[in-house]
Amino acid sequence: MSSESTYESYYVPHNSALPIFASLGIFLTVYGGGNILNEMSAGSDSNFGTTVFAIGGLVMATTLFFWFSKVIEENHAKMYSQQLNKSFVWGMSWFIFSEVMFFAAFFGALFYVRFWVVDWIGGEGERGPSNMLWPDYVPQWPLLNNPNPEAFSTPQGVIPAWGLPLVNTILLVTSSFTVTFAHHAINEGERKKIIGWLVVTIALGVAFLFCQAFEYYEAYAHLGLTLNSGIFGSTFFMLTGFHGAHVTIGTIMLIVMLGRAMKGHFTKTDCFGFEAAAWYWHFVDVVWLLLFVLVYVMGT
Repeated sequence: MSSESTYESYYVPHNSALPIFASLGIFLTVYGGGNILNEMSAGSDSNFGTTVFAIGGLVMATTLFFWFSKVIEENHAKMYSQQLNKSFVWGMSWFIFSEVMFFAAFFGALFYVRFWVVDWIGGEGERGPSNMLWPDYVPQWPLLNNPNPEAFSTPQGVIPAWGLPLVNTILLVTSSFTVTFAHHAINEGERKKIIGWLVVTIALGVAFLFCQAFEYYEAYAHLGLTLNSGIFGSTFFMLTGFHGAHVTIGTIMLIVMLGRAMKGHFTKTDCFGFEAAAWYWHFVDVVWLLLFVLVYVMGT
């Protein structure tokens, strides 16, 4: 049997500068984000970090636009084999796994602080002598009474779980169903239903982001809960903030899928672009459920 009949042809794209621009965009985004955190900690009025972060985001967004436009073009030109399609599936699977580990690190930090460090500082456990530094500190969670109030601001309260966080939970859980309905519509070949359910999902995602923005305003303006509020404030905003960034990315992905659906791109046998966006959206939903339970319900 000849090799041509045994193996499929594997499309190899031409040389491209897009990966270089993607690397540049990631570098600028991370560098700018780090500077934003440093400027906030130092109380600086500099906009250097914000400017670099915005430029990095713009470079990354532009690069991804042209990159995925090329992938869509090549897919419609029937350049991809079944073997290459499997590589897309594995690529998205590993990407989501890397995101799982990303959030696992922050959840791990939250558990370490809550169940060990707080008690150690209060004089309990095997590292109890730590309380000699702050003898008046009383261990509690959420950590509203910081051991060193001169270094960290003291918040007046926390976001109640059964207010906006519950509303956001309902919004995201509902969106998980609506994006699934859109997927079923693709399998049924119902283009209007695909568009309709995607519009609903996007609207729910946008509503979630507005609710979270209002929640942050309440935390900063009325509760004094900020990134400078000690370990509780930093873990709260890092977990919910990164999740909000992922919801934003997922919403953009769904908007792109909506545009493709309006052009009639998806069929039952050729819809992995939509499936990848749906996987990502379900991942975002699961992370939020963990956040709601571990940060809001158990943390208040």
